[in-house]
Amino acid sequence: MNTRALLQGALCGAIAVVLLAGCGKKDDPIAQAEKKDAAAGVPAPGIAETKAIAEEAFIYGLPLVMNYAVMNEFVVDKSSGQYKGPFNTVVNEARVFTYQDTAVVTPNSDTPYSMLWLDLRAEPMVISVPAVDPKRYYSVQLVDGNTYNYGYIGSRATGSEAGDFLVVGPGWKGETPAGIKKVFQSSTPFGLTIFRTQLFDAADMPNVVKVQAGYKAQPLSAFLKQPAPPAPPLPDFLPASTAGIKDNFYAYLDAALQYVPESEDDKALRARLASINIGPGKRFDFKDLSVEHKAAVLLAMKEGSDKVKAYLDGGMKNIDGWKVGSLFGDRAFFSGDWLKRAAAAQGGIYGNDAVEAMYPMTRSDARGEVLDGSKQDYTLSFAAGQLPPVNAFWSVTMYDGKTQFLIKNPINRYLINSPMLPSMKKNADGSLTLYIQKDSPGRDKESNWLPAPDGPIYLVMRLYWPKAEAPSILPPGEGTWNPPALKQVN
Repeated sequence: MNTRALLQGALCGAIAVVLLAGCGKKDDPIAQAEKKDAAAGVPAPGIAETKAIAEEAFIYGLPLVMNYAVMNEFVVDKSSGQYKGPFNTVVNEARVFTYQDTAVVTPNSDTPYSMLWLDLRAEPMVISVPAVDPKRYYSVQLVDGNTYNYGYIGSRATGSEAGDFLVVGPGWKGETPAGIKKVFQSSTPFGLTIFRTQLFDAADMPNVVKVQAGYKAQPLSAFLKQPAPPAPPLPDFLPASTAGIKDNFYAYLDAALQYVPESEDDKALRARLASINIGPGKRFDFKDLSVEHKAAVLLAMKEGSDKVKAYLDGGMKNIDGWKVGSLFGDRAFFSGDWLKRAAAAQGGIYGNDAVEAMYPMTRSDARGEVLDGSKQDYTLSFAAGQLPPVNAFWSVTMYDGKTQFLIKNPINRYLINSPMLPSMKKNADGSLTLYIQKDSPGRDKESNWLPAPDGPIYLVMRLYWPKAEAPSILPPGEGTWNPPALKQVN
């Protein structure tokens, strides 16, 4: 541990002791620090209150900050290594994500992505999709700067026919133009639109590319063949990266909040954030705080992070080690539950609504022991007739338990999914066993091998367009189908 970390740990410990013991004496360290801050003109409330608000800010702001950092890497910073292209431009990836994609935690490696970062300040945008073979699943997920899923286009939501859809920004009030199938309203001026197009196998990629070529985005004025309104200049975004979130959290939050309009859900909370100088037009400068205030903020971040982790561990139903529940949705789904929203972002930002996809996730085996590829091999067996019940397809994806990124492995296999079933071996009784381990289980079993890291394991199962009728994983955590437990290989 470095000197800075030791100092932070000591400061946090000292502040925790004082806060737990209580303040109030004129000569205690906290009272003295608050007097010094007041004399120095530092605009911060009492230390205990600062800590409480900073923790609240961390939980409320985590999804906003993560999204802001991803936006910077994808469409603002051309040198980020993750840059995709400019705003209001559909960028297609003729590949699936690999271990080299590190801007988003727990990425999908099932479907080639197409991405569109919308800038809705000047005018609405029209998203057009082509006719897609009903056998090929696709979805278009609309996510705003609050990380709310505010709408869907695609196989489940709107069908496989071609269509034009209007996306409008906050406050827009206009008539629906002729030819528009549906209108979606974002709560923020900037937002991400994620296109997922099913890939059946490697040889199928040219067919996916043809579908992707039909995804279009254009300003409403262009769709109507009218003159375009004047476009505001692109903001001078504070540089941000996903790797820099921990060290710059509150500065990034300041920046992100400039593009997240206040709502009835967060109005009171935003006022509390402003009291410690966080918010639009504010400038949270960590270096201006006293040592005691700094320690309180650091402790707040740690305790906020612990609460998010605890929610992920216990906020969903535990079924044989798998966490099964629903973490993603629209504004009404979260209804001001900032902890759930933070847990959703931490667990896998930009996840789908339960009706679009379910995500059982696990870090433990059937015994409740932590999954670790350096110590143990595992199997995951689906009984005959008990494969995940879906209308589209399912997968089991391997991640590094520390980073939640895909892991480099000798066969470049990051998941096993249902399109791979014809090439896999079933057991004599019709069941299917997956071998989850860092080393090959042998040539005869390699078709069913999901390579694991040499360390902690994080597994995510994806059920795209889960069936609503029994057997079903829906409703989340209460369905008639459950994922099987991982078992240690003796």
